[in-house]
Amino acid sequence: MNHCKTFLCCLSLFLVVGSLMLGGPGLKKTAFAEVKTDSRFINVAHRGASGYAPENTIAAFDKAVEMKADFFELDVQRSKDGHLVVLHDTSVDRTTDGTGYVRDMTLAELKRLDAGSWFSSKYSGEKIPTLEEVLERYRNKRINILIELKKPSLYPGIEQQVANLLREKHMDRWRGKVVVQSFNHDSIRRFHQTMPWVMTGALVSYTSYKDTGVTNEHLNTFARYADFVNPNKKLVDRDLVNRVHQRGMKILPYTVRSSEAADRLFHIGVDGFVTDYPELGYIYYAQ
Repeated sequence: MNHCKTFLCCLSLFLVVGSLMLGGPGLKKTAFAEVKTDSRFINVAHRGASGYAPENTIAAFDKAVEMKADFFELDVQRSKDGHLVVLHDTSVDRTTDGTGYVRDMTLAELKRLDAGSWFSSKYSGEKIPTLEEVLERYRNKRINILIELKKPSLYPGIEQQVANLLREKHMDRWRGKVVVQSFNHDSIRRFHQTMPWVMTGALVSYTSYKDTGVTNEHLNTFARYADFVNPNKKLVDRDLVNRVHQRGMKILPYTVRSSEAADRLFHIGVDGFVTDYPELGYIYYAQ
């Protein structure tokens, strides 16, 4: 009988530890320190290193890896035939040689487009990637991925679809390898309910919050389902940074394109920032 009890105790301990290591659904939201970076400052390449290569393409993501960013950020939408594709605008007009809305085009139609020539002839022929292609290419690379659900109201069920793909690629098990964010906070709440052990972020636009600022009531709501508050940099001051930290969240403002903006944000205590130029974050690595 004693041997049986000992075995059952060991088995229970093994299951609990295993659940925690795999980031199981019972795992309580924990500190951002679990995200593995080379410093305490988090350097996020906006749509890849989009200052140097066409945004949301493999070329831009490869450049972010080459420049040793901690994360690259990307935008996810859905094609007419149900594939998750990486593109910022709801239409293809700005960043490809085609016209039309993403949701009205099949994956085959989207793949025929040139997504690089608008940036430089050097990138002629660059394609719109699928989220699956991106996850597969970078899942074992030394970089993390910040996924933005773009206009999720246009794509009912996209939260579950992203969660299913993360699970299929086993990228939900390493807490911090992937963070999912959106300006649509109902969408992020749904994703958090679906996959609560994966980190999430509440994007905060200047237009929506310029009159009220980001209030304590807003932050208290975000803290129920988000690990990050990621606002437009114009909304950020030291007081907001302190209030975000008091609620156990981290703050990554967007989008930094100058050394002046980078320096201001660093000195008011942000945890990192989103930038087109990853070198803007290097100066703070050793500090």
